[in-house]
Amino acid sequence: MTNRLHVNRQHLIEQLRQMLRIRRFEEKCAELYALEKIRGFLHLYIGEEAIAVGVMSALSPEDQIIATYREHGHALARGMSMGSILAEMYGRANGCSRGRGGSMHLFDKQCHFFGGNAIVGGGLPLATGLAMANKKMQRDSIAVCFFGEGAVAEGEFHESLNLAALWQLPVLFICENNRYAMGTALTFSESETNIARKAQSYGINAVQVDGMNVVDTEAATINALDYIRQGKGPYFIECQTYRFRGHSSFDTQLYRDNAEIALWEQKGPVKKLIEWLQKNNHFQDSELIAIEAEIAQEIEAAIRFAEAGELEPVEGLTQFVYSNTSHTSAPVINTQQRSELTYREALRNGLSDALNSDPRIFLMGEDVGRYGGCYAVSKGLFDAFGPDRVIDTPLCESGFVGVGIGAALGGMKPIVEVMTVNFSLLAMDQIINSAATLLHMSGGQFNVPLVIRMACGAGKQLAAQHSHSWENFYAHVPGLKVLSPATHNDARHMLGLALSDPDPVIIFEHVMLLNESGTISEQPDGPMDKALVRREGSDITLITYGGSLLKVLQAADILSKEGIDAEVIDLRSLRPIDSQTIVASISKTHRAVIIDEAWYTGSLAGEISAIIMEQAFWYLDAPVGRVCTQEVPIPYPQHLEQAALPQPQQIVVAAKTALAAPQWEDTTGKHHDEQ
Repeated sequence: MTNRLHVNRQHLIEQLRQMLRIRRFEEKCAELYALEKIRGFLHLYIGEEAIAVGVMSALSPEDQIIATYREHGHALARGMSMGSILAEMYGRANGCSRGRGGSMHLFDKQCHFFGGNAIVGGGLPLATGLAMANKKMQRDSIAVCFFGEGAVAEGEFHESLNLAALWQLPVLFICENNRYAMGTALTFSESETNIARKAQSYGINAVQVDGMNVVDTEAATINALDYIRQGKGPYFIECQTYRFRGHSSFDTQLYRDNAEIALWEQKGPVKKLIEWLQKNNHFQDSELIAIEAEIAQEIEAAIRFAEAGELEPVEGLTQFVYSNTSHTSAPVINTQQRSELTYREALRNGLSDALNSDPRIFLMGEDVGRYGGCYAVSKGLFDAFGPDRVIDTPLCESGFVGVGIGAALGGMKPIVEVMTVNFSLLAMDQIINSAATLLHMSGGQFNVPLVIRMACGAGKQLAAQHSHSWENFYAHVPGLKVLSPATHNDARHMLGLALSDPDPVIIFEHVMLLNESGTISEQPDGPMDKALVRREGSDITLITYGGSLLKVLQAADILSKEGIDAEVIDLRSLRPIDSQTIVASISKTHRAVIIDEAWYTGSLAGEISAIIMEQAFWYLDAPVGRVCTQEVPIPYPQHLEQAALPQPQQIVVAAKTALAAPQWEDTTGKHHDEQ
C-alpha cells in the first residue's frame, strides 16, 4: 500500500522545532569554533535543514544512513544526542565516536548512523553496499545516502548508481544540491546541471524537489521509500537548496555575492515555515518563544555535557585500530581429496570451502563468475554457487570495493577480488580512507570484516602496468592486515583464516606461483599473523615472502653445497610483521639478508631492516643486506625483466657478502661472540 504524508498542525510544528534545533545548534557551533572549543574543519548545515528533517522523519528506525562531512543536521534529525554530537566535536571520550571522528565523522550504531564521510563521493559505494547486504539478508531496511552536488563529478557517483540500478538495490540517494562544490558553481563544473536527469540515465527513478520546503521533501521521501520497499530498485531525489554559510569555517565566500545569499535567505526553510504557520493562524509568537527557550536549554545542556567530558587518555591512543575480538580458527569444510595440487587449485579450493562454510560469504569482482577469473582461479565456482554468491562486477574498482566495504558493514563477509594489484590503485580511496579507518573513526562501533584478494608480482612479461608489487603500500596503513601466501598450504588456508578475522584483510597472490605444484594438508601452517621458518639454518637468516620464497630456498640450497647453512623465514604476514620470529633467528645466525620483489626505495625490506636495527642490533655481526627489484618500471623484454628482479644468484652473493664482513668490535675491544 502506498503511504501518504498527512500534514497537520502538530506535525508541522514538530518539523519546525527540529529545523530550529539544527539552526541554533549550528549557530552555536560557529561561536564555539571562534572560541577554539571546536577545531579542524567545521561545515555548517544552515539553510539546508529541511532536507535532513524531511527525509529523516520519513525513515524507519531500521533504515541506515551514510552522510557527508556536513552531517550535524542529519545526526540531530536522526535522533542522535546533541550532547554526544557536541562532545565529539570537542574531541572528548563521551562523544558519539569517543572523540576519534570529530565534526566530519559522527557515528551512532544504535541509530544506524554509519557516519559522515570526508571524501567527496566516498559514501556512495558504502551505501550501495549496505543496500546489497539488506537485499541479500532479506531485511526491509533501506540504505540512505546524503551527498552534495559536487560528488556528481566523482567516478564513485556514476559507479555506485550503475551498480545500484544493475542489481536493483534498496538504496535512496539524496543529493543536496546547494549550488557550490566548495567554491565552484555547478554551472562551471557540470555540462548537465540537472542532476536528477543524470540519475535517470542509469535507469533510476529520480525527481527534483524544493529542498527549502520540508513538506515537499518529506512527501518526496515517503514516495521514494514506498517505491523502494516494493522491490522496484533504487530511487534518487535531488533537493534544490542553498547553504547560507561558507563551505567550511575557513571560507571567505568570495565566489558569491551578498545579493545572491540574501535572495536565498528569503526562501529559507525555517523562515518560510514560520511565515506559513503564522499566516494561516496555526502558530502564535508565544509558541515560537517556548520552542526557542527549550532549544536554548538543550544547547546549554549539550555544552555542559561536552565540556564535562574527559579527553581520551594517551594510553588509549592505539585503541580502535583493530578489533578486540580474538582471532579464531576458520570453519573448514574439506572438499579437497588430493594432497598435491597447483597453487591455483589451492586458491580455488580455499574459495570453495569458504563459500560452503557460511551463507554470508560471497565472491565479487571483475570476471570472477562466468569467465572463471582472469587467472582461472574461480573457474567452476559460478556453476557451483550461482550468480548470487559469485558476482561479476563492471570495471569499476572503487565502486565495487566500496560496495564490498558497505556489505561488510551490513553484516555480510565479502571476498572482493581485484584482478591485478595495479587496478587496486583505482580503489585506494575506499581501501585506505574507508576500510582501514571506519573502526577507528567510529570509536570501535563499526568494524569491516572484508577480504580483498589481488594478483601481484612480475615475471610474465606483462610490462610496467601489470607487474608490480604494491604490498608495501598497503602494509603501510594501520587498520589493514596484509597477507602473502607463498606456499600451497597457505594458499589453501589463509583465506579461511582471513574470513574469521573481524578486520579488513588484503591477500596478495603471486602470479608466478599459479602453475606450481605442491602439497597441502587439512590444517593451516600456523596463525595467519605468524612468520614461519621454512628452512632451519645456523649461519645466516634469509627473510622473504610471497613469490620470492622459492628463489630464496633455491639460493639456500646453493649455499648449502658450499657449506653455508642458511635459515629461511617466510614472513607470510606483512602487517602485522612478526618481529619476534625474525629476532629469534638473528640471535642464532647473527647475519641477515632480506629479499623483496618491490623496489629498494620505500620497500618492506627497508622496514624489516629497521626492525632488525631496533630490536636485534646487538646480535648482528654484519650489516643487514637487501636484494630488491632494480629501480626501474618493470620492462617487457624477458631478459630485462629477469635482470630487474631478484634472482637466486644475487641472493647467494648477498649472503656471502654478509658472511665475509669482518666481525665488529665494541669499544672495549671484545668481539661480538665474546660478549
